[in-house]
Amino acid sequence: RFQIQRGKTDPTGYRSLGDCFRTIFQREGLLGFYKGILPPILAETPKRAVKFFTFEQYKKLLGYASLPPGLAFAVAGLGSGLTEAVVVNPFEVVKVTLQANRNAFAEQPSSFVQARQIIRTDGLGFQGLNKGLTATLGRHGVFNMVYFGFYFNVKNILPVNKDPNLEFLRKFGIGLVSGTIASIINIPFDVAKSRIQGPQPVPGEIKYRTCFKTMATVYKEEGFLALYKGLVPKIMRLGPG
Repeated sequence: RFQIQRGKTDPTGYRSLGDCFRTIFQREGLLGFYKGILPPILAETPKRAVKFFTFEQYKKLLGYASLPPGLAFAVAGLGSGLTEAVVVNPFEVVKVTLQANRNAFAEQPSSFVQARQIIRTDGLGFQGLNKGLTATLGRHGVFNMVYFGFYFNVKNILPVNKDPNLEFLRKFGIGLVSGTIASIINIPFDVAKSRIQGPQPVPGEIKYRTCFKTMATVYKEEGFLALYKGLVPKIMRLGPG
């Protein structure tokens, strides 16, 4: 929700992450934090399957290119992320639309009703259910490139521990650092995606249209740190994951 804000002039904008949490709880109740939860649940299984299956396939293909292992892992991660983005983007459009709805949880449409409404109004293309695809490609592509590249290279450098508990901590620590670094690097794409897929500042006018132009607009109007809105909850979600 914090990333969807429409700039400093947004009268309903949140002053900070804490203010965002307090306002949602006061106006929309506890269930307000769970708006748009169904699309991610529906997308999670195919998303994970596509991510890891395609990563292995790209890695095999890159084996024929005689690339250094470190670069091969990163490029395979980039390929898997781009493929994953195509699968999850329609779910993201529905999720962001539901999360941007500031009515009470019980008053908003269901995920399926919202999806039908998007298709009926704007179709299946880049103005409808696949809106913001370029930003989603950037978000998932960059994240997976950094994550897989860092994780497998560092994991191969640090020695395996014979103690299963310490070995678990070794892998968990590497994964946590990998997810954190990847989240920091790719979050400008995430902010751009949320702005493009969320409600526009002026109804009927499209301000946030393309990925890099949206980044430039956010930077110009709100400053560099606006491109990192929502970083803390993003790290809390993706770092441990």
